[in-house]
Amino acid sequence: MTDKHLHIISFNVPYPANYGGVIDVFYKIKALYNAGIKIHLHCFEYGRNFPDELKKICFEIKYYKRKTGIISNISLKPYIVKSRKSQDLINNLIKDNYPILFEGLHTCYYIDDKRLKDRIKIYRESNIEHHYYYHLFKSERNIFKKLYFITESFKLKLFQSTLKNADLMLVVSEKDTFYLHKNYPENKICYLPSFHPNENLKVKQGIGSYILYHGNLSVAENEEAACYLIENIFNEIKLPFVIAGLNPGNKLKNLTAKYQHIKLIENPNEQKMHELISEAQINILLTFQETGLKLKLLNTLYNGRYCLVNNKMLAGTNLHELCFIADTNEDIKNTINKIFTKEFNYKDLEERERILNQNFSNQSNLNKLLQLVFDVK
Repeated sequence: MTDKHLHIISFNVPYPANYGGVIDVFYKIKALYNAGIKIHLHCFEYGRNFPDELKKICFEIKYYKRKTGIISNISLKPYIVKSRKSQDLINNLIKDNYPILFEGLHTCYYIDDKRLKDRIKIYRESNIEHHYYYHLFKSERNIFKKLYFITESFKLKLFQSTLKNADLMLVVSEKDTFYLHKNYPENKICYLPSFHPNENLKVKQGIGSYILYHGNLSVAENEEAACYLIENIFNEIKLPFVIAGLNPGNKLKNLTAKYQHIKLIENPNEQKMHELISEAQINILLTFQETGLKLKLLNTLYNGRYCLVNNKMLAGTNLHELCFIADTNEDIKNTINKIFTKEFNYKDLEERERILNQNFSNQSNLNKLLQLVFDVK
């Protein structure tokens, strides 16, 4: 396997692997490295350091400054794509004939470039981006951000047509796989769930003492979900409720301060977040959009006890058997009361392990990826 090389274009520096998209990138690289693949990593950087951890698992790393600002917005190409245009990147890609993996639509500026017409080009889907940005538009309250999100959604829908140049599309959810099959019937499209940090289940048996909602709280959708839970569920249910995540806004801070049984934990480190997930009795995960595979759901199932979710959180995942599902306020309250004192036992653990190993293990994902890209069986 030592003679197998792969270019990977990452939308951001994929370490530390502490949020959705970069988690998939980092653990994919790690799995490929362990399989003997030589990774030529190309990173667009904007605010992250150049970590030594990547040097250990990559054959070569190139960094490119992302061109943020108004100039990248004045274009029919989406801002997330145009700001990742780099002459140095295309110059580096054409030095050899290795396959190229484009991580997300963000990195696809050159996917239709004639200089790459004879190369194997792989598109890694994490979201149907114009759907995702439309939902951000609906969630956002700031008028200027709303305008940006709806404009970007329109541009992304137009730009998506360049994906016809991909020789292979690797898609994180079955729902998105169906969508891409329908829109690109001539392309090779395969379902490949996200890579993640969990090799084994680390779920504690017994009973926890609180309910947890966690996420990047600077993201409008996550803040909206946290506020919704407070205003519609935990304003009545007086059980201990913990909200944890990155950079919560003033609205959420002020709202949690009104209730003695609700605690907000700002910017917990990786160890603290793992502890919060594993000690909770219920991890409640709510989303208002059916895009991609929610990696925090997968991480919670590997590390936490009971998961209470709405149907949109499960879209295209085949994880329904492992979660309690509730969509209305009344159903959420009833389910919380039903399982808050329910013991998580060995039988629960065994069933969860069976389903996760069957569908979401990094090893099975790696085997599929190696076969698709390098014809390694």
